Order: sequence, then structure tokens, then C-alpha cells
Amino acid sequence: MRAILDVILLILQLYTYVIIIVAILSWLVAFNVINVYNEFVRSIWTALNALTEPLLRPIRQILPAMGGIDISPIILIILIYFIEDIITRYIYPYVI
Repeated sequence: MRAILDVILLILQLYTYVIIIVAILSWLVAFNVINVYNEFVRSIWTALNALTEPLLRPIRQILPAMGGIDISPIILIILIYFIEDIITRYIYPYVI
């Protein structure tokens, strides 16, 4: 059972890194440092958005408009850290 919890914690950590990469990549695209017309960049952009958008979209719908600033990745990372903390503090010590 601990192995399953370890895998869940690893997936949550990897997903946090994916969210950070998507945020940085979106800044690079917005400032025209990276061109999305490049096939390689577009395939990475599409794959990463397919991973993150299902969880970011509901958060964006709940949040009010912030004048072009998207804080939904920050809120999702905080939620992921909260879930990781619950698992490590309250579930992991009691699992055999």
C-alpha cells in the first residue's frame, strides 16, 4: 500500500513540474521568444496543455477576471501541495 502512495506522491510532484513548465512556456510564447509555428514546439505545447487544461479550466471559471493575470496554476500547485501534505501526514504513517 505504501508503494501505491509513493507512486501517487511522485505523480503529484511530476504534475507540479508540468504546471510550472506550462506557465514558463506560456510566458515565452506570449513574449514571442518561442514561436508556436514550429512543429516541435507546437507538439510540446499541445501535449502539455492537454495534461494541464482539464484541471486548470474549472479553476479559471471560478476565479474572477484579474486583468490578464492568470493565477490558476498557482492555486492548482497549492492544492497539489495540500493533497501531498494530507497524504504524507495523515495517511502514509498509518499504512502498513
